[in-house]
Amino acid sequence: MSSLTREEVEKVSLLARLRLSDDELTTMTEQMSQIVSYVELLGEVNTDDVEPMAHAVEQHNIFAEDVPHESLPREAALANAPKRDEECFRVPAVLGE
Repeated sequence: MSSLTREEVEKVSLLARLRLSDDELTTMTEQMSQIVSYVELLGEVNTDDVEPMAHAVEQHNIFAEDVPHESLPREAALANAPKRDEECFRVPAVLGE
């Protein structure tokens, strides 16, 4: 079974934009190596006769019936907004002014 190197964990932490101390890197290297080993162990299980599935429990049409109803009043919808005006949520400009 393979294990991860400290350099590989450093690269992953950089890609995830995580700043890890030396102690955290040591701990994460050990823990992530254990996870990779466990996943490799699962790969040894014989699944030849197992049909692939999207869910562990078969589900059919789990959506609620689409029934029209009264809308939430504007004041109630805006009640907990961090920034708002009389009728809208206020958010920072994303594409500029």
